[in-house]
Order: sequence, then C-alpha cells, then structure tokens
Amino acid sequence: MELAAIVVVILVALVFDYTNGFHDAANAIATSVATRALAPRTALALAAVMNLVGAFLGTEVASTVGSGIIEEPQGSSGLLVVLAALVGAIVWNLITWRLGLPSSSSHALIGGLVGAALASSGGVQWGGVIEKVVIPMVLSPVVGFLLAGLVMLAILWLFRRGRPQRLSRGFRHAQTVSAAAMALGHGLQDAQKTMGVIVLALVVGGYHEGFEIPWWVVLLSAGALSAGTYSGGWRIMRTLGRRIIDLDPPRGFAAESTASAVLYTTAFVFAAPISTTQTITSAILGVGATKRLSAVRWGVAGNIAVAWVLTIPMAALAAALAFWALRPLAS
Repeated sequence: MELAAIVVVILVALVFDYTNGFHDAANAIATSVATRALAPRTALALAAVMNLVGAFLGTEVASTVGSGIIEEPQGSSGLLVVLAALVGAIVWNLITWRLGLPSSSSHALIGGLVGAALASSGGVQWGGVIEKVVIPMVLSPVVGFLLAGLVMLAILWLFRRGRPQRLSRGFRHAQTVSAAAMALGHGLQDAQKTMGVIVLALVVGGYHEGFEIPWWVVLLSAGALSAGTYSGGWRIMRTLGRRIIDLDPPRGFAAESTASAVLYTTAFVFAAPISTTQTITSAILGVGATKRLSAVRWGVAGNIAVAWVLTIPMAALAAALAFWALRPLAS
C-alpha cells in the first residue's frame, strides 16, 4: 500500500509538472510570438526542447524545495501531506490559467507544501520560506524591472542612429537566442521543484535517503514539463505578449535576456526557487516603461500583482482543504 501511495504521489507530481509547463509556457515565448520573431508552434517547440535541456543543468533548487520548506512529514499521513500540497498547487494553477492570469506555479507549490504541513500539524521551516521564497519573491521582480529598463536604455542609446526596419529585423533574429535562453532558465528553475517534491515523497516513504536527485526523477520531471510546455498556454500568452504592452523586437529581446540572467543567477548562486512568471512579467514592465509610462497597461499589471500576492495563501488553503478531504484515506 505504501509503494502504491508513492506511485500515486509521483503521478500527481508529474500532472503538476505538466500543468506547470502549459501554465508557464508563455513565460518563455510570449514576447517572441508577440513581436512575430517566432511562429507560435515553432516557439513552443523551441521552449519544450530548451525546458528539457535546462532540467538537467542543476539540482540545487530541487534540494531547497525538498528539504528547506517544510519539516519532513512523519507517519502514515506523511505521503498525504505531499499529495495534498500537489493537489493545492494544481487547483490554483488551473484557476489562474482559466482566468488568463500569469501567476507563479513555483509559489503555488510552495504554498501547497506550507498549507498541507500546517493542516497536518507538521512543521514549516519559516526561516527557509522567508530566506529562499519570500525575499526572492519581493526582490526578483524589482531587479527584473530595473535591470530590464537599464538594458533597454542601453540598447536605445547604442542603436540610436540605426534604421528602424533593419534593427527590428536584427532583433527578431536575436530573439530566437533570448527566447531559448529564457526557456532554458524555465527548465532549470521549474522542473527542479517537481524533482524536489518527488524525492521528498520517496524519503517519507522510506525508499530514498538524503535529497540527492536520482537520474530517473530528473528524466520524468523534465519530460512532463517539456510536454506541458509544448501543449501551450494560449490564454496567459495573450496576457503577457499583448495585454501589458505592445512589444517590439528590441524590447522583447531586452526583457527575455534580463529575465534569463535573473533565473540563472538565483538558481546557480542562491539555490532559490523564484518565479519565472514574476521575473519575465516584471522585465516586460521594465522595458515598457522606457517607452513611456502610459504605454504600460497598469490595470492589467495590477491584476497580475493581485494574483502574485494571493498565490501562496490560496494554494495553501487549497492544499489544507485537500488534506482534510483526503485524511480518511490515511486512517
């Protein structure tokens, strides 16, 4: 029965990973599609491949998610905690996808873990949550906004004498590279979160020691995320690519390049599970503000900000409700 429960948890984790892929596909490709640098299906195929590659580049974030957010659950309800956390994250992903809001799948998973742990009277590592989640959640959008604005100002100055049509054509080609870099960062960050949860389930069930990530967990997580990415997330893509600001190729390139740099830095240097959604959205806002403040549709940006703030508590609530609903299964 315990092995069967672990298999169920792993399958649900892969479902979450798949929803993460189609929910966050827009992160990597919305700007390239909006500027017509890439056709939608070409962009999705590129993103899916780079997601797959990025998932194999590191496991530091996975260790943070698996061991640095909640205390290892104990007893017969331990696997139920992990399962409820995943259910809560999936529910919030589907709600925000239905509304077309680019919320964070990463923060939905963190919220799910916290909510399920509290519902089970388990321990939450609040120091890890604050250091690895809350502080990066606040800082990464600010850094993304400011850095993207500076990069865009540098591009405007360097190419101030260039011919607009020629520049647009050149930056469309450059966006193929920046979109690939963004998708690589998405795979690096987001696949690792599912890896961490699967390993947590294996540890709780007694089938694994420590939080080193087995190769087969990396392979399954990478495949599920890549498949979800290729299935696309058109509702959210429209929000990021068109409703915030009318992007041109130079601004699309600046936003993607900046977001990629932030993703790599937080993964490799700080092992922090940041939101790819927040990072690219704030970068889009940053490059848009260099055009003129009124060019940004701040009402849409405000709706996105509300979704960001609500993600952790609402996913936590959904996970707690899932735990209480599923608790009879553990008795």
